[in-house]
Amino acid sequence: MGALQYIVEGGRSLKSGAAIQPSGNKNAALPIIAAALLTEHPVTLSNVPRIRDVEVLVQLVRSLGVHVDWKGGDQNTLEIHAKSVTAAQLDPELCRRIRASILLVAPVLARCGEIRLPPPGGDVIGRRRLDTHFLALEALGAKVEFMDMLHLSTKGLRGADVFLDEPSVTATENAVTAAAAAKGTTILRNAACEPHVQDLCRFLVTLGAKIDGIGTNQLTIEGGRALGGGTHRIGPDHIEVGSFIAVAAVTKSDLRIKNAGVEHLRSTLLGFERLGIACRAEGDDLVVPAQQKREIEPDLGGHVPKIEDQPWPAFPADTMSVAIVTATQCSGMVMVHEKMFESRLFFVDKLTAMGARIVLCDPHRAIVSGPTKLRGATVESPDIRAGMAMLVAALCADGVSTIRNIGQIERGYERIDERLNALGARITREEDRGTR
Repeated sequence: MGALQYIVEGGRSLKSGAAIQPSGNKNAALPIIAAALLTEHPVTLSNVPRIRDVEVLVQLVRSLGVHVDWKGGDQNTLEIHAKSVTAAQLDPELCRRIRASILLVAPVLARCGEIRLPPPGGDVIGRRRLDTHFLALEALGAKVEFMDMLHLSTKGLRGADVFLDEPSVTATENAVTAAAAAKGTTILRNAACEPHVQDLCRFLVTLGAKIDGIGTNQLTIEGGRALGGGTHRIGPDHIEVGSFIAVAAVTKSDLRIKNAGVEHLRSTLLGFERLGIACRAEGDDLVVPAQQKREIEPDLGGHVPKIEDQPWPAFPADTMSVAIVTATQCSGMVMVHEKMFESRLFFVDKLTAMGARIVLCDPHRAIVSGPTKLRGATVESPDIRAGMAMLVAALCADGVSTIRNIGQIERGYERIDERLNALGARITREEDRGTR
């Protein structure tokens, strides 16, 4: 079978009483799978999302001689046993498929003393520098060389006082993993503190690591402790929760998001409230009512408000794309400021082709004026989050939409067509014969 596409019948509300549960956090599962290589004892991970990025990382881990299997009868439980790790050259084609291949650097370096890594891939949403990873690893005792591929080696990782030059999520994850294996104490300053970084730290603590400051931007890691095995449940994906809020908002539907990880949703809920979309917590469930103001809240004095992403705990960059679609269905005007990635907003031309009123001011800022009635169209999914935004737009558009290149969406969203269809959507997944 060739490339796949979604055919979406828009303009439908979700079923009365619809409920959905978010998958495990993709951005937690990837570094935790990699960090499981630190220990020679068995590790069991539950609530692992069965998505393309995870499957590719599993293939890469297996290529290092590590036993990795999905537990029979539970497609979301992964068993990993890195009794030994071979510092083999990783498959360049697999590495090109996911940026997360970079997360193998720290654990393989710790176990084998060296690693050769072809350049990692991932979403094309602007320059995503790797310098922070290597500056941190060099401070911890690694030697870094780069010609046609990355070659890192060490005679022994050692603790250090490390200031990250930017609060990069994956660089923090690599540094924490390396520090857990390094001899001595590491202080990691200007660290990222997103929910998935916290989840990785809790996993390492489960194995026997000592980490203080989890959830803050300064972590203290007592390295060199013997690590054992253990079990760990991946937390809910707060980015997927934001996507479900958007689905309910644009289709004017009631939706209960079960086990939503409400404690990590403050900035997400604040951003949607600015668009006139209010949710309520009921225990650990999040309820999105059908009846909403859908009026963009102006700033004091009637000024045009702004939604901007920033490092955690501010509004998440990965939620910005679905927030833009939501804004097209709300009365008023809002500026969105995408600070993190300089190419992420380029997908809005696809929304304007569907009828949205959006002015792209520059690579980082756009003005959205709503509400506008969107119409079905044939669009391409350029990256994971923009692809999900196109799906949200198609669900509320008049007529039928075709979303091509859905492999991008399925890199980050588990069986999203099946799960939304269970709520009352009409999404057909079929071969894209136009790309054959």
